[in-house]
Amino acid sequence: MNDTTAPLATALPASAPIPPRRPIRDLPDELISQIAAGEVVERPASVVRELVDNALDAGATQITVRLSAGGVRLITVEDDGGGIPHEELPVALRRHATSKITNLNDLETVATMGFRGEALAAIASVSEMSLLSRPAAQANAFLLDARSGELRPAARSTGTTVEVKELFFSTPARRKFLKTDATELAHCIESVRRHALARPDVGFAIWHEGKLVEQWRATFVPGQASASGLQDALARRLSDVLGEDFVAQSVAVQHRVGPVVVTGRAGLPDAARSRADHQYCYVNGRFVRDKVLTHAARSAYEDVLHGHKQPVYALYVEIDPARVDVNVHPTKIEVRFRDSREVHQAVRHAVENALAAPRAAALAAAAATAASTEGGAGGTDDSATGLQPQQALPRTWQAQSAIKFEERGHQVADLQALWGPRKDPAAPGAAGGQALWQGTQGLQGHPGRDGPAGESAEAQPWSSPGTAFPPPTTAPLSAAAMAGSAPATGRDTPETTWPLGRAVAQLHGVYILAENAQGMIIVDMHAAHERIVYERLKSQVDSGSRIASQPLLIPATFAATAEEVATAEESTEVLALLGLEVVPFSPKTLAVRAVPTTLATASGFGDPVELARSVLAELAAHDATTVVQRARNEILGTMACHGAVRANRRLTIDEMNALLRQMETTDRSDQCNHGRPTWRQLSMKELDALFLRGR
Repeated sequence: MNDTTAPLATALPASAPIPPRRPIRDLPDELISQIAAGEVVERPASVVRELVDNALDAGATQITVRLSAGGVRLITVEDDGGGIPHEELPVALRRHATSKITNLNDLETVATMGFRGEALAAIASVSEMSLLSRPAAQANAFLLDARSGELRPAARSTGTTVEVKELFFSTPARRKFLKTDATELAHCIESVRRHALARPDVGFAIWHEGKLVEQWRATFVPGQASASGLQDALARRLSDVLGEDFVAQSVAVQHRVGPVVVTGRAGLPDAARSRADHQYCYVNGRFVRDKVLTHAARSAYEDVLHGHKQPVYALYVEIDPARVDVNVHPTKIEVRFRDSREVHQAVRHAVENALAAPRAAALAAAAATAASTEGGAGGTDDSATGLQPQQALPRTWQAQSAIKFEERGHQVADLQALWGPRKDPAAPGAAGGQALWQGTQGLQGHPGRDGPAGESAEAQPWSSPGTAFPPPTTAPLSAAAMAGSAPATGRDTPETTWPLGRAVAQLHGVYILAENAQGMIIVDMHAAHERIVYERLKSQVDSGSRIASQPLLIPATFAATAEEVATAEESTEVLALLGLEVVPFSPKTLAVRAVPTTLATASGFGDPVELARSVLAELAAHDATTVVQRARNEILGTMACHGAVRANRRLTIDEMNALLRQMETTDRSDQCNHGRPTWRQLSMKELDALFLRGR
């Protein structure tokens, strides 16, 4: 041995003695149950979840949970369900004894909350438990002590009561890992809350140390409500459990595609939180934490959330039980879908469609309804302050289709398309209004179009150099002829009551001030126009069913893992739809032969290998990917930002009005593509409060 190997030899530890061989033997039943309890019973909230699951499966309409010391000393769950016959009570405590399933087909189409038949046995092995139950056909109830096995008659109405005392008394080491009573109580309440959100037909009550902590009453009777009634009942339950603000700051979700139905409510971007603690997903009434559903919901919020905010939502997925496997996790909180991509797309499109509609019209309608209700109930007289709740707007001009863009740059409006004269000979000024469109000129020479630095409209680039999307063209028109032409008074009509009102001024070249029936609107003109341009670019790109691809002159190869190679081979069609061609080059190498044209022709496009790796990673994890769309939208967002009207650009009143009309018809116009709000409403009540009016 030379000098270099000697230190290594001395540093090696002495070999440990080989332990004596132990024979293989069956474990005692009690130890088996305690091992199972380690998987099922993590803390008191786990016991509450399992017992409430059983109560719901028994058809209960009222469930009461009583706790002591956060559930460590006592957990009692009472229900008014079908009950358990006295001869079946001892069987209920055996491992894998259940009434939910009888064969493999039942297991593959589980429609109940519980099905394994191991919860009661696991809980009984680490606590002192008793069961008190009475079916409707039984003369009296029977009480079973799990520790002694004693069964005796007792008094109780129809239903079941499960009492769990001294949790983990037989496993002191497990008890040391529990948190404070307040923390454990919070987890128990959250467990019941998750059930309450899914079952508005069931009432829930939570007591702690003899005091009522939470109570949620049933909001409808099963079998006596229509489809719309069910949605209203769910909204009331969401309001009771999560607060009125959740319902007020969310939109209804209703979407069906193939065998997947998605309902619920999606929170508005303004209601986003710093933590993901208000995200509830349900599959066939079961609360789950599934990465496919979470990724799909997050993808729908991608270009409407600012920074790292977390959206809030309560989504309910209904799907054939045979298309989802719920037997993949000890606590049944995870599921596996037969077709993950199908579910991912359904959830994503459901939330996207719900968030797409501009909210201005809905808010204006709600405010008008509230105002009329208050007026009928003897509300205040607005004439005393000289204000008219529904101030008349011009009748001669009505909102029309979307703004068109010019060849040499974005104009804020194509006024002829937006403010076409109404063909109403009886309307005052109609003939004169039609004559106003004769002899119009281009906007390029309009005074006030240039910024402080002398930047003209032509200097605004439509997009980055080399973009593959030429703008639609139309002849430029003059806005100057419109100034002061529309009458200022007239009768209120649906065509003239605009949700975002009419523009009255521009503030510091950044904000547009407008008045509507509810008060004052403040619009960030750059953010608003940026969203309008962005949505137009997206619609142009999405007009084709398949994203066009462009072959690379030299394929980009990279060393791939076995999972990446398998994903590339399995997802050839999906990759082609995304404009990507990733093929095996060798057993451990992949080659990127084509990328989406929208990315290849854009300046600053990154590494195709990095793009391919990201897409393959998402396909492997979620069976769906938004990497290509996300990269494409980032480029379109940059184009929209450069093409939108800039700050310090002076606009005419008519151009401001045209922008407001366009916002009312553009999807997701309440936020720019960076997630910042584009407009805010100040109601008359808020303005009066600022000046202490009426006090």
